[in-house]
Amino acid sequence: MEKLAQFLELGKNIWDEIGKLYNYHSSAGDHVNNLKRKWKELECQKTDVEEKMKSELFPGKRPKREVELWLQEVETINGEIQTIEEEGGRRIWKYFPRMHMGKLACQKIQEVKELYQRGDFRDSLVVDPPVSHGEELPTTTLVGESTTKRTIERVREHLLDENFRRIAVYGMGGIGKTTVMKQINNDLSKERDKFGNIIWVTVSKPSSVFKLQEDIARKLKLDLTDSGDETTRAGKLNDELKNWKRYVLILDDMWEAFHLEDVGIPEPTPTNGCRLLLTTRSLEVCNRMDCVNIKMELLSKKDSWDLFLDKVGRDVLNTRDIEPIVKEVVKECARLPLAIITIAGSLKNVIDVSEWRNALNELRFSYERLKDEDLQHCLLYCALFREDHEFERDELIEDLIDEGIIERMESRQAEFDRGHTMLNKLERACLLETGINRNVKLHDLIRDMALEIAGPKFMGAAGDRVIDFMRHEERWGKDLEKVCLMDRGYEINFPNISPECPKLSTLLLNDNYFCGIIANSFFVHLRGLKVLRICNSGITSLPNSISDLENLATLSLIACDYLNHVPSLAKLTALRKLDLGGSSGIKEIPHGLEMLVNLRYLDLEGTEILEIPSGILSKLSQLQVLKSNCGKLNVEEMVSLKLECFKGAFYGVDDFNKYVGSLREGRLSHYQFIVKETTAKIDDGVFQEGEGKYAQTLEIFKCNNLGSLSPYLECARELKSLSIGGCEEIEDILSYSYTFRLQSLCLYYLGKLQVLFREEKVASPLDIPPGTFSCLKQFLIVECPNIKKLFTPGLLQNLANLEEIRVEDCERLEEIIGAASDEVEEEIEEEGKETAIFPRLRNLLLDGLPRLETICSSSNAMVCDSLQEIKIVRCPKLKRLPLSLRDEQLSSPPSSLEIVTEKGWWELLEWDNHATKNALEPLCEFVDVYIDEYDSLFTFISLVYLL
Repeated sequence: MEKLAQFLELGKNIWDEIGKLYNYHSSAGDHVNNLKRKWKELECQKTDVEEKMKSELFPGKRPKREVELWLQEVETINGEIQTIEEEGGRRIWKYFPRMHMGKLACQKIQEVKELYQRGDFRDSLVVDPPVSHGEELPTTTLVGESTTKRTIERVREHLLDENFRRIAVYGMGGIGKTTVMKQINNDLSKERDKFGNIIWVTVSKPSSVFKLQEDIARKLKLDLTDSGDETTRAGKLNDELKNWKRYVLILDDMWEAFHLEDVGIPEPTPTNGCRLLLTTRSLEVCNRMDCVNIKMELLSKKDSWDLFLDKVGRDVLNTRDIEPIVKEVVKECARLPLAIITIAGSLKNVIDVSEWRNALNELRFSYERLKDEDLQHCLLYCALFREDHEFERDELIEDLIDEGIIERMESRQAEFDRGHTMLNKLERACLLETGINRNVKLHDLIRDMALEIAGPKFMGAAGDRVIDFMRHEERWGKDLEKVCLMDRGYEINFPNISPECPKLSTLLLNDNYFCGIIANSFFVHLRGLKVLRICNSGITSLPNSISDLENLATLSLIACDYLNHVPSLAKLTALRKLDLGGSSGIKEIPHGLEMLVNLRYLDLEGTEILEIPSGILSKLSQLQVLKSNCGKLNVEEMVSLKLECFKGAFYGVDDFNKYVGSLREGRLSHYQFIVKETTAKIDDGVFQEGEGKYAQTLEIFKCNNLGSLSPYLECARELKSLSIGGCEEIEDILSYSYTFRLQSLCLYYLGKLQVLFREEKVASPLDIPPGTFSCLKQFLIVECPNIKKLFTPGLLQNLANLEEIRVEDCERLEEIIGAASDEVEEEIEEEGKETAIFPRLRNLLLDGLPRLETICSSSNAMVCDSLQEIKIVRCPKLKRLPLSLRDEQLSSPPSSLEIVTEKGWWELLEWDNHATKNALEPLCEFVDVYIDEYDSLFTFISLVYLL
C-alpha cells in the first residue's frame, strides 16, 4: 500500500506538470499579453521614478544606490521582454516553442510584479554623498629640510592647540607658503583621528566677498546660483559648513582680509573644534583676520645649497673649477626657493664653465641694477600698483617724470629717451616683463622684493582694501611716503578723515569712484605732497586746503566728470604739471593759473573751457606741452611759447597759418592741429619748412576752399592721424609721400571726393611706393557719395596692420579693394587671383552701400584670423562674402566673432565653400529691418567734429 501511495503521488505530480505545460502552451498568447500590460505599468513607474529623482537631484546630491540598482534591473528586464516579443512573433504557432514562450512569459510576469513592488519608493530617492575626509594635493618635494620642516612643525603645534583656532602663514612670493600648506593638508587627510574634514580652497584674484563665497561653495559642491546677494549666500554657506564636523578650512593665497560672518564661515570655537588656516603675503591681512602669525623664513644657506644641488644635479660638482661659481649663483638667488628652483632648472645638465659664468653675470646684472638709485626708484614706483598691473610705456615714463625719478632735462624728448633707456635696462635684466604693444609689468617676485625694500614707507591697495584703508585714519602712518589706492569698483562718498603724514609725497587715487566733496581737513596735514592724482572719480569739488600745498609739482584730475570747482592755484608756484583732461564739468580756467611760472605741462582737453583769457599763456614761459580743445587761443601769445607738444584747434586757417609758420625756428615735435569753419586757404609752404613738417595729427573740418590736401602735406611725413570732414570741394586727400606712418584715416561728408590718392588720377595704380599705408590701423569713411573704390590692388600687400574698416552711406562705392582699370583687371585675371591676408583686421562694417558689388575683386578669398565683428547691412548688390576659414576653424569657428546682417541677404550669398557658411551662420545676429544705432553713432560723431 505504501508503494501504491508513492506511485499515485508521483503520477499526480507528473500530471500537474503536464497541466502546467499544457497551460503554458494553450494560454501562451494570454501570458504574453499579460506580460505586456505589466511591463507597461512598470515602464510608467520607471518614468515617474526618474522624474522624481530628477527633481530631487540638486548639486551635491546623488541617487540612492537601491534606486540606481532598481533602474538597472528594470532596464535589464526591458531588454529580456523585448526579446520575448521578437521570439514570439517567429515561433508562436509551433508547439514546443509556444509552450516555452508561455512559461517564460509567466516567469517574467512574476519578476515584473516584484520590481513593481520594490519601485514604490516612499522616501527621497537621493542622498547626500559621503563627504571625503580630504583630498591629497600634488606637491613638490619639501624644500629646505630644516627651514621648511620647522615651519610645518609650528603650524601643526598651533593646529593641535585648542587655544589657536585661526592660523596664518605669511611671507613673500615664491618662498614656499603654498608648498608648506599642501603638506599640512596631505598629512591631515591621512590622519583621520584629529579632524573630521580638510577643505582646501585656492582664493581667486582679484578677491572679494562674493568671489570667496563662490570659491568655498564650489569646494563644498553647494549651489549658490539662485542666491544673488552676499547676505543670503553667507547664510547658505554658514548652514552648510555647520554640517561639517571638526573641519580645517585652508584658504590659500589671501590678498584681502574679510569678516568671517560676511563670507558665511562659522567662527572656529572649542565647541565645534574647527580651524581656519590661510596663507598670504601680507602681515596686515594676518592681523586683520585676527590670526596667530607664522612667518615663512628664507631658506638657510645650507638648505639653499642642498636644494640647488638637488635640482641641478650633484654631478655638476665633478666638473673642474665649477664649484666656486655654483656657490656664487646660489648666493645670488637670495635664499628664495622659487628663484633657486627656476635657476637650477635652467642650468640642469650644463657642465660648460663658460655657461655658468654667463649665468652668474646675468644674475649679478639683475641685482646690481636693482641697487642703481634711479632704477630702484622706478621699480619701487611700479610696486605701488596692484599685482599684474600693466603699464603703458609712455604713461609710465610720464609718471616717472612727474615723480622726479627722471630728472629735468633740456627737452621732453630727452626725458622720454632717458625713460625708455631705463625701462629697456630693467627689461634686459628681467626685472620688468614685456607685454602687448611693449607694455610692461612687474613680476610678482620682483614686486615683493621691491615692497620689502620700501617697507612701511609705501602703501598700495586695490579693490575692497581701498575703502578699509581710507576709513581708518590710524592706517595712515607718519612714515608713509607714497600711497596708491586703485580699482574700487563702486561709488562711495569720500571718507571724512584728516591723515597726518608729513612725509607723504605721492598720493594716487586711480579709478576709485569716490563721489561728493572732499573734506577740507583731508589735505591740511599733507603739506609735503608733491604728486596728487585723482582719476575717474565722482568728486564734485576740491577743498580750499589744496591751495596751501606749496610743494605740489603735479596736479592731475583726469576724467573727473562731475568736478566743477578747482580752488585757487595762485600759491602753487612749484607746480610743473596741471592735467584736467576729460574733466568735462570744468568750465573756467582755475584762478591763479597765470602765477604758475614753472608750469611745463597743461592739459585742458575734454573740459568745457571755451577760452583762455588774454595774458595767461604769455606768462607760462616754461610751458612745453599744451593740450586744449578751446578754439579761442591767442595765437600771438602761443607764438611766444617754446612748445614741444601741442594739441589744439584753430577756428580759422589764418591763425593756423600764422602759428605753424612761426614754428620754423621752434622746437615743436609732437602735435595735433584741428582747423574748423573757414573759407580761407592754407599757406602753400606751411608744412614744407622747419618744424611744420613734423605734424603727427591733423583734423580739418568745414574748410571749403580746399580742393586737395596733397600739395600742403607733401612733406608731412610724420603724420599718424588724419581726419577730414565737411570740406565741400575736396576731390583727393592723400599723397604716397606722407602715408608711411599714417595709422588712422577718417573721412566724413566729403561730397566731391573721388579718389584717396592724387596719384591715382595721373599714374598706374600699381606704381605704389613700398610702405604706403603699411602702418594704417583704422580706416573710416562716411557719406562720401562720389567715390567708387577705396584701395587699389597695389595697396593690398601693405594693409597687414589694418584693424578696422568702417564704410557707411557712400552711394556710388562699387569696390573696397579692386582693380583701377580694365587693363589691370585683365592682367590680374591672367596671373590668377591670390588670397588676401589681413592678419589684424578685427572690425569690418559696411552699411548703406547700394552699389557695392565686391569687397576684394583682386582676390579669391580673404583670410582674417583676428575678426571680432562683421556688420553688413543695406548692401543689396554684394553677392559674395570672400571669407576663408582654415580647416580647424570650420569645425570650431572663433566664438568671439559676431556677425550682424539681414537674413534675406545672407541666404542669397554665393559661397565657394558651403562649409564656411555653415560654420559662420551660428554666429549671426539677423536683423529684419535696419537698426539705427550706427546711424545715431556716426551722426553724433560727425556733430561733435563739425560743430
